[in-house]
Amino acid sequence: MKKLIAEFIGTLWLVLGGCGSAVLAAGFPELGIGFVGVSLAFGLTVITMAYAIGHIYGCHLNPAVSIGLWVGGRFDGKDVLPYIIAQVIGGIAGAGILFLIASGKPDFALGGFAANGYAEHSPGGFSMTSALIIEVAMTFIFLFVILGSTYTKAPRGFAGLAIGLCLTLIHL
Repeated sequence: MKKLIAEFIGTLWLVLGGCGSAVLAAGFPELGIGFVGVSLAFGLTVITMAYAIGHIYGCHLNPAVSIGLWVGGRFDGKDVLPYIIAQVIGGIAGAGILFLIASGKPDFALGGFAANGYAEHSPGGFSMTSALIIEVAMTFIFLFVILGSTYTKAPRGFAGLAIGLCLTLIHL
């Protein structure tokens, strides 16, 4: 139960810190943090949680990571579904907190809630094919970094930095 609570809190923090930076701080022309700031926010949330809860059992924070670690033989299959459930509930809770904060602004509109996508919903106008390719490629590299930096022969104590900085780079 302790590890599921940790996953819940960690994923809540990832959504609140990462998405929250996009919703609450990226759009101010004079003071906003922009794309670089949002990228750093996602990476920093992972770094902080890696050191806060990583010792409990992993700090996956994302179903793709849990599944990838299971496929890689580094995570017990019986824990995959409970982790995913904790992550989804944590993500919903983080988004709920963010909604409560953001909706306190007089001109708040749910349509501008840091959502993007492909084609006309992409800042660069990228196609669905491009979105799918980048998602698969970046998830592969992210899991490669996670598996490599947490390997028993990897330098101890640095996995959180490697993983968090990798996520920063992915968002950049």
